[in-house]
Amino acid sequence: MSEAVFTPDGDAFVPSGHARGPWDPDAMHGGGPAALLARAVERADAPGPMRVARLTVEFLKAVPLAPVTVHAEVVRGGRRLQLLEATLRADGEDVLRARAVRLRAGDEAVPAAAPERPVPGPEEAEHAPFPVAGEAQGFHRTAMDIRFVRGSFGESGPALTWFRLQRPLVAGEAPTPLQRAVAAADFGNGVSRVLDWDEHLFVNTDLSVHLHREPEGEWVALDARTDLDPAGIGQATSVLRDPRGRLGVAAQSLYVAAR
Repeated sequence: MSEAVFTPDGDAFVPSGHARGPWDPDAMHGGGPAALLARAVERADAPGPMRVARLTVEFLKAVPLAPVTVHAEVVRGGRRLQLLEATLRADGEDVLRARAVRLRAGDEAVPAAAPERPVPGPEEAEHAPFPVAGEAQGFHRTAMDIRFVRGSFGESGPALTWFRLQRPLVAGEAPTPLQRAVAAADFGNGVSRVLDWDEHLFVNTDLSVHLHREPEGEWVALDARTDLDPAGIGQATSVLRDPRGRLGVAAQSLYVAAR
């Protein structure tokens, strides 16, 4: 497999250039660190077949392109429901915090809603490189394969976009379905922007992902839109899909201001 986004080094994870974000060459894109938190939540001790149904990440500050440590623990145990907390630290301080809900996956099937009509798949979508100039390596450039069915980076408004991790999140590991979904979900506000990149900031301060099932395959789609209030507060919401159909939703609170 190609060079990973992160490489373990003792208790730390060392980022490669593929973790970089688009706005600061010394800071990470949010998708990689959020997916690392998802990994930690998945690996926290759990009796029985538990599955993450909700993960909420709070971005306390920019994550530097530097080694990070991640810790997760169960703060409310149970056979059917568990609540977990996780932190990601860099340079000796917390930069991301997360809370998650894990639910027991039952042995018996329950009635489910009929699947929705599928949307056009990634093979029918158009590859779209990120338009803003910057470093050659970045999570948005070299870690993710990004393809638009509707919308594009060059236009504003709602978009339907497919995402696929092109390399391991952690060296020596295949990304899990949850990690793939969380890594993609952080792009909702970017692909559905309603303001010009050069004139305004629209920074997500959090990311909340709810999954009623696990993604199947490598591709995750965001059917995303952004709504803004004149006071400078916004929200990006995304329906998460895979080639089989709908699998969950994601939301991001946005701080919006003129540059």
